Amino acid sequence: MAHTHAGHTHALGDSPGGLVQRTAQSSKLRIVLVMTAAFMVAEIVGGVLSNSLALLADAGHMFTDVGALALSMFAMRLAQRPPSRERTFGYVRLEILAALVNGAALLVISGLIAWEAWKRLNVPQEVDGPVMLTVAVVGLGVNVVGAFMLHSHSDSNLNMRGAYLHVLGDLLGSVGAIAAGLIILFTGWMPADPIISVFIALLILAGAWRLVREAAEVLLEMAPRHIDMEKVEKDLATIPELHDIHDLHVWTLTSGFVALSGHGVIDDPAHHQVVLDEIRTRIERHGISHITFQLEPRRLHQITTPSKEEVG
Repeated sequence: MAHTHAGHTHALGDSPGGLVQRTAQSSKLRIVLVMTAAFMVAEIVGGVLSNSLALLADAGHMFTDVGALALSMFAMRLAQRPPSRERTFGYVRLEILAALVNGAALLVISGLIAWEAWKRLNVPQEVDGPVMLTVAVVGLGVNVVGAFMLHSHSDSNLNMRGAYLHVLGDLLGSVGAIAAGLIILFTGWMPADPIISVFIALLILAGAWRLVREAAEVLLEMAPRHIDMEKVEKDLATIPELHDIHDLHVWTLTSGFVALSGHGVIDDPAHHQVVLDEIRTRIERHGISHITFQLEPRRLHQITTPSKEEVG
């Protein structure tokens, strides 16, 4: 029997490029965390003074953001620890767990905002438009800077996407608060505050659901959405001398780390290295970085595979 390994990046932080990228991500998270915590206090004060649900809802969201950003930083640092005998892949999956927790928190927040908005629609309350508008404009500036800093990393890393979605939710909250403040300031229509809060909650809900779904798919070791398993199998099936492909699995260990394992049968063991090289070349074209494939001579496979009579 023979097997091949390709792309030996057991932890993304092991490579110099991965370490530099994670260091940059951690630095940006730290800056955004400080900015978010500082403005959260200002928004709470402004929300209380103006009696604005939109501001208080955004402040509540920011409070969870502080915890979410801190959790993301903590998970990122642990993920850089080297593997051990007990934890052969290290702590890289902590980032996926952090993304799942952040997404779940966003789902809860969107529900709480919608519930409070419903109560305020039934019992309208006075809102101080000028104070609300001033605080919201400042918050928009803070959130735009934070979202800009995290956006470039949000597509390649689920943990960073969770942090980015929290900040983006704050940005949407600020935009909504500005809109509500302008409506109240020029028309005096108080229901604008809770109505816009509901729209904010729905936008947060959409991003949170996608984050939770993707994190759950990684933890369940489902094939990544961008990998077409049917094409992978057909591609392998056209390799000369490779037969009876089985036990084919593709999964994501953590963001950017897609792995494949499988077994196949060859007629002539002398050709195993040529077949393995071709397998590696074709699989890498599908965006799979870590490959483990075992080949068995047909005579050995026939001995170890039970016949239909034996199975029956």
